[in-house]
Amino acid sequence: MDTPPPPKPTKLMLVAAEASGDMLGAGLMRELQRQSPVPLTFCGVGGQRMAELGVKSPFDISELSILGLIEGLKAYKRVKLRVADTVAQALREKPDAVVLIDSWGFTLRVAHGIRAVLPDVPLIKYVGPQVWATRPGRAKTLAQSVDLLLALHPMDAPYFEKEGLKTVVVGNPALNVDFSTADPDGLRGRLGIGEAPLLLFLPGSRPSEIKRLMPVFRETIETLSRQRPELVFVVPVADTVRDQVRDGLAGVQAPLHLIDNEMDKLSAMRAATVALACSGTVTTELALAGCPIIVAYKVEPLTYFLFKHMSPLTHVTLFNIMAGKGVAPEFIQHDCTTANLVAALSHRLDNPAFRAAQTEAQYAALDLMGRGQPAPAIRAAEAVLQHLSLTKI
Repeated sequence: MDTPPPPKPTKLMLVAAEASGDMLGAGLMRELQRQSPVPLTFCGVGGQRMAELGVKSPFDISELSILGLIEGLKAYKRVKLRVADTVAQALREKPDAVVLIDSWGFTLRVAHGIRAVLPDVPLIKYVGPQVWATRPGRAKTLAQSVDLLLALHPMDAPYFEKEGLKTVVVGNPALNVDFSTADPDGLRGRLGIGEAPLLLFLPGSRPSEIKRLMPVFRETIETLSRQRPELVFVVPVADTVRDQVRDGLAGVQAPLHLIDNEMDKLSAMRAATVALACSGTVTTELALAGCPIIVAYKVEPLTYFLFKHMSPLTHVTLFNIMAGKGVAPEFIQHDCTTANLVAALSHRLDNPAFRAAQTEAQYAALDLMGRGQPAPAIRAAEAVLQHLSLTKI
């Protein structure tokens, strides 16, 4: 009896244009490989983590790390070229499905480009635009552009389902960061910190974030170091902005350690006395680690003006939004000054009971977000495979 030929591998194309999307893509790839009843191959666009799993990106995604209206306009020609490169890759590879991860402006253009040349290929969006925060019309735009949305938050679904887009809520991956192997004492020992108070500074993972926040972060570090010589500062560095961060902190007169691997970052979150962080996913991770946080952010003035006039939100940090109050203080745009940051950090350094109360309030807000639920990559992989009729939920 002849042995039947092995099943033909299913080819999936994943497109991630930022460091956070690269992490989501790598997690999804691992879970798809674990769950799939048929062989899978991968292609697409991504960063270091997806490359380690076999995705050979046709360009460096750091050049697409763009935030804000003005920066988007300035980068339009570059983005247009990279969209064309991505669509050309899809045409060469002819994947069985495409997963477009976060990065609204870029992935929407890619969706339109792929739809034009491969109209029958299923398009899946992983992370939708936060239409509950601003621009609800994007829900209709996305519904007309893709076949399935993997949403992070329960409040996402009604907006997109109203427009006829099948939506599966998979949860926020930042709520499932595994701190079980973090070693805060080991990190302190290796860096020679001992029992000194540790301030963790996270200036962002986009070049534009480093450009705007690094000057005030640097000045805050130097001011606090003069006032409190016992302080030690640790700065995790994303691979997308490594050189930019090192250049921005060159010559700082303070006990300063830069770390650039994920395990040290998690250990530092556990070890930190207080953290000053750029607004974004990392704030959820810090709260999960039990670290009291100060949030800072700056964008182009016109982008900020438009956001203030278009968004009903009074907070930008996700767990603050869920809690309906400023659990972690936010210093945005004109409020993001050295004086304000130094005052907020000093207050927490001097008040252990206040730090503990903030940590507990952060935990309560995380519970509202779904802390403790299964990892989003599990549910996302299930939804992708089910959509492609490769398995059943």
